[in-house]
Amino acid sequence: MIGSAQVEAARAGLVGVVDVTPVQLSRALTQLVGAPVWLKCENLQRAGSFKIRGAYTRLSRLTEQERARGVVAASAGNHAQGVALAARMLGLQALVYMPVDAALPKIAATRDYGARVELVGRTVDEALEHATAYAEATGAVLVHPFDHVDVVAGQGTIGREILEQVPEVGTVVVPLGGGGLAAGVVAALDDRPEVRVIAVQAAGAAAYPRSLAAGHPMPAGAMHTMADGIAVGLPGRVPFDVLAAHGTSVRTVSEEDLSRALLLVAERAKLLVEPSGAAGVAALMAEPAAFADGRPVVVVLSGGNVDPLVLQRVIRHGLASSGRFLQLRVRMPDQPGALAGLLSALAVLGVNVMHVSHDRTGADLSLDEVVIDVQVETKGPDHCAAVLTDLRTAGYRLAEQPAQ
Repeated sequence: MIGSAQVEAARAGLVGVVDVTPVQLSRALTQLVGAPVWLKCENLQRAGSFKIRGAYTRLSRLTEQERARGVVAASAGNHAQGVALAARMLGLQALVYMPVDAALPKIAATRDYGARVELVGRTVDEALEHATAYAEATGAVLVHPFDHVDVVAGQGTIGREILEQVPEVGTVVVPLGGGGLAAGVVAALDDRPEVRVIAVQAAGAAAYPRSLAAGHPMPAGAMHTMADGIAVGLPGRVPFDVLAAHGTSVRTVSEEDLSRALLLVAERAKLLVEPSGAAGVAALMAEPAAFADGRPVVVVLSGGNVDPLVLQRVIRHGLASSGRFLQLRVRMPDQPGALAGLLSALAVLGVNVMHVSHDRTGADLSLDEVVIDVQVETKGPDHCAAVLTDLRTAGYRLAEQPAQ
């Protein structure tokens, strides 16, 4: 079983290779939880995520014969970049299989670090099948993204840094995909049993709750989440054994939780993270009482490699989920000046109109009626409620719809 001694050994091998990333106090989350909440900023790590820790640890321990055969890996992006960078630093040839829908910036960065990239399959699990087959056929060393003791030990070095940066820490919250990061942090803290570790999965790709209940790794029942960094269909055997042995608590978060968390981190902490990197923050925001035991909380922001197009969609989704966007459908007479009157009313109410569309062909519309869809930007949930109330009081027939 991996423990703090193995993690410390990995940490010694990472001196001068990885950055000791800062911790940042979040006043917004501190107020929400009622105890100090610190953000461990692995989004500022080399290659943009914690993955370089495990990748370099694994590659640096290869024999000369193994190094000569080259390495192969599979990843949606962060492990890919970690392996590519570590291979370049150690002078190794690297091939990385990535899903065909992997974020373009992650693909480009992996290639820029010197790795050869092949796009295959729709998921990390499918890409991993190709990487495994290539390793078996050629003798290249498979650098698994999470299911290896060296990778887990390397990822766990985050936990030892946290102990030095926040010595009084009571809870560490980490994103959970295949389990390498969570298991590494659990192992790193095995000599501090008073510190609990809570792992967080996206509800749309949550293999761990059912696996822990069954007592062995089981595939996720579904794979649908914006958090591609933790969208792993089957837990790794090595991290699963660590998490199961320590009785690690696992929580799940919705897509709405993730988008709200990403928005809060961007607005309040001024940090750019990817959806998977915000999973721990999402858990705190979804149920702050679960973390409110009075002791300091450290949330690991695991990565910041986000596609700008994905970021745009997620922020938009987060704004809608937090009541900052409001979609209105107004049924009104189809006559000159009606639309102008509606827009004037919205201006008085202090909202910013973002989009307007007409529908005169609905089957339930009279000949002299029109439906107008209006998307507006508001100042929050209270403002949304006031807008709806005032419009209905003014005689507008409307139904609220979620913004898209």
